[in-house]
Amino acid sequence: MKLQLIGHNYRYAAEQMLSTLFRGEKPDYSRKKPEENGMKITLRTARIYTTATCIYINESGRFSGRAAVRTEEMTDETERDRLCQFIIKNAVYRAVRASGMERPPWGALTGVRPGKLMHGIIRQCKSREEAVARFETEYDVTRRRAELCYETTLATERAESSLGEKDVCLYIGIPFCPTRCAYCSFVSQATEKSMKLIEPFLDALIREIRANAEQVRKKGLRVVAIYAGGGTPTTLSASQLDRLCTCMEEEFDLSGMREYSVEAGRPDTITEEKLLVLRRHGVDRVSVNPQTMRDEVLEAIGRKHTAWDILEALEKVRKVGGFAVNMDLIAGLPKDDPEGFAKSLEQVLALKPENITIHTLSLKRGSTLMAQPGIIPTAAEVERMLDNAYRRLNGKDYAPYYLYRQKNMSGGFENTGWTKQGYENLYNICMMEELCSILASGGGGSTKLIHPEGGKNIRITAPKYPLEYIQQIEKTCEEKRRIGEFYEYDVRSR
Repeated sequence: MKLQLIGHNYRYAAEQMLSTLFRGEKPDYSRKKPEENGMKITLRTARIYTTATCIYINESGRFSGRAAVRTEEMTDETERDRLCQFIIKNAVYRAVRASGMERPPWGALTGVRPGKLMHGIIRQCKSREEAVARFETEYDVTRRRAELCYETTLATERAESSLGEKDVCLYIGIPFCPTRCAYCSFVSQATEKSMKLIEPFLDALIREIRANAEQVRKKGLRVVAIYAGGGTPTTLSASQLDRLCTCMEEEFDLSGMREYSVEAGRPDTITEEKLLVLRRHGVDRVSVNPQTMRDEVLEAIGRKHTAWDILEALEKVRKVGGFAVNMDLIAGLPKDDPEGFAKSLEQVLALKPENITIHTLSLKRGSTLMAQPGIIPTAAEVERMLDNAYRRLNGKDYAPYYLYRQKNMSGGFENTGWTKQGYENLYNICMMEELCSILASGGGGSTKLIHPEGGKNIRITAPKYPLEYIQQIEKTCEEKRRIGEFYEYDVRSR
């Protein structure tokens, strides 16, 4: 689509809204004016108001949208950029809506963390009703999603108030799975093809863990949560898990740790021996992730186990005891439908896990589903799945505690974590809402250093593929010095 920007160069804001409203549409900034299919987006600053206008042109005609903010609110350059992007997005959104496009479920919102916007609104409002109504109006969000965002934002605020300025979370990435799921774009190797890489990968991983631990000790950081994900960490053998967990205990002071989570997401990787190893090392949370309880859907996404295997795996977890359990379901999987999804949810509810996460299928480049168009449920069907999940979970022993969105989600919906009282996963909240630094180890692990006073955050990313990770471990460990440098800067800036 042709875009013409007048009086500004806020390309990112315009393109964000473009990709939200017209999935797959690419911006075209050629000199030709957008007289048949395109937008003219203008920004003007006057003494009282700064105004953004958008003229959207398509085969049906010309449609306009406008948004404004008081110029006096632009107190500095950062605030000016934020507000200008806000009104540009809204002007584009309103012009397209004027053309007759149906309202997206998240309205004019484009980001992955709507809670950050709700947080600011809550601080300015006197009641829940006022905050929800304002969020709904300002961003044209559906009422249910405004309420969902309000509740998860309160959970974020509770978690944030419990953290100290030197608290950090640790992430361990194990990029191996028994097989690759059709919807997956994560860099994970199927063990049937890469078994020989696991031991050298584990050797390299332990080196990176020690490099992280050195910085944690030097800067006096406190570990409050550990999360092992991937991939599927329980792809490792019991002895390999024991070696990994022993390293964590030897390298870090875990006396301040509040939770220790391991994704045992694939039931075909769960054994009683592995679970006993994890409990012995203090792991108190595991994920047993069915994604669906329908065998035909499991087969369609490339899983080699059945729904019965999921029940047997959970029985092993409960027999060992001491674990809070999370179970994931994905709305929108191939060969699923609203009735089948509802049955899967009922089966999961009957198992009484402490957490249930309801994901929306995200169609990502690199997943095999991208090569199989036409086999996934429609956006309307996905919405029915999510509406049913909300009705069944909300107030039925569960409450929403974290929420995020992704690019290319089916129907533009969301992922929501639900929890029984007292079982919120602190790591999930910290990671999604950027409440504290996450120090990562493992293939594709992304360390994110969060400045506590709104300064510049820093990312340090390890190589994605296991072989590349092994070969470049020296460089990966050397980069850990940047953690120390970040916290030196942080001290000087106070």
